Amino acid sequence: MNKSKGLLVSLVLMMVFVLAACGGKNENNNASSSPSASAPAATSSASSSEEAPAEEEYLPEEGAKLVVWYSATEKAIIDEAAKVFKEKYGIDVEYQDVGPDKSIEKMITDGPAGVGADVFLAVHDRLGSAVQAGVVLPNDLHADESVANNSEKSVDALSIDGQLYGYPMSVETTAVFYNKDLFPDTNGEAPKDWNGVIEFAKKFNDTKAQKYAYMWEVGNGYWSWGFFGGYGGYVFGKDGTDPADIGLNSAGAVEAAKFFGSLKEILPIKAADIKADIKTSLFSEGKLAMNVSGPWQVGEFKKALPNVAVMEYPTLPNGKPMMPFSGVKGFLVNANTKYPIAAKLFAQIASSEAIQAKNFELFGSLPSNKNVAASPAVSGDAFASVFLKQFDNSTPMPKIAEMAGFWGTHEAALSSLWNDGADAQTTMDDWAKKVKDSNAAAK
Repeated sequence: MNKSKGLLVSLVLMMVFVLAACGGKNENNNASSSPSASAPAATSSASSSEEAPAEEEYLPEEGAKLVVWYSATEKAIIDEAAKVFKEKYGIDVEYQDVGPDKSIEKMITDGPAGVGADVFLAVHDRLGSAVQAGVVLPNDLHADESVANNSEKSVDALSIDGQLYGYPMSVETTAVFYNKDLFPDTNGEAPKDWNGVIEFAKKFNDTKAQKYAYMWEVGNGYWSWGFFGGYGGYVFGKDGTDPADIGLNSAGAVEAAKFFGSLKEILPIKAADIKADIKTSLFSEGKLAMNVSGPWQVGEFKKALPNVAVMEYPTLPNGKPMMPFSGVKGFLVNANTKYPIAAKLFAQIASSEAIQAKNFELFGSLPSNKNVAASPAVSGDAFASVFLKQFDNSTPMPKIAEMAGFWGTHEAALSSLWNDGADAQTTMDDWAKKVKDSNAAAK
């Protein structure tokens, strides 16, 4: 009896040992099926430790060297990231001047030809074209970190069909700068709703002296979208992802078009004559009370006007806030890079909390990182805090490839409403049809 019990105990111990061994094998199999394991990463002693941070499991490819595209005016931030990257991995980074507004179009041409940058900064609204062309890799090694550290809106903007591609770096939208000295009757405060703006314009405007209450680039869809978004208009359905659902002639968009056209009374200038440099000049000279622009002009306006401030857009007559377009900038990795691991590691460093904080310090770029946005340096800044609030009340530009149909037709439609006083319903119907026809022709 005792001998039988001994055999039974031995069998049980053997089964436990076998099951433990099988469990360890399964864990290794699971690790090999992770997104990063399929990439040609070098193996390190750190990667064999189960307690090492996830990013330490990957090392750059042997002999890696990187080329990065970024705007020349803000090259200093790439120098900062390159320094950190060099210290950590011993890899040099070559910089080339290609701005984020041009990088995706250039990558679609240069990437497959083998001459594109390994990492590049881009604006999210062209992401659909990049994915469609197959020129960008997913953000897989650091996806969890990117999602956890950055605002939901910035992460969504750099994702397609639930797949994160970008490494969020900064956000931007527009708001209303105003010269406090021109509002003595209200203790330096500009009107917070459109009824107040219109009443102020009736007293302040002097077309002969080129004095105007409020100005924006009316013929540009980016700058004028706040009216349409605030009335419930939309370009494409399902959060800007359904090209079959064009909302430019929806009921809300038509109401917005009516109100938009009526504002010619307080800004009697042709659409084509309202340019960024004209606005800047008039505002700096004290002839323009309220100037719609972006955070990139904060430093310029603070130097020109001793009592400049910024506020969110005026409330619309329907009681709703305006919903301007917004953009998200992030790093993308070239799908044709020879060094995908090195490129992804650099993109992660260049979009890190420390680099985003430095980006705000050097250039005033609004961070997508939640900790940086909540920091005293940003949240306590009278300009950055307002722009971030306006970003919360904004519509990220649709990023699907069909958005090209919108950008190819916006000026004609808005100019017709503004210059000619065209019928709102007819104009918006025609605009929607032109977008539909343009996208059909592109297929």
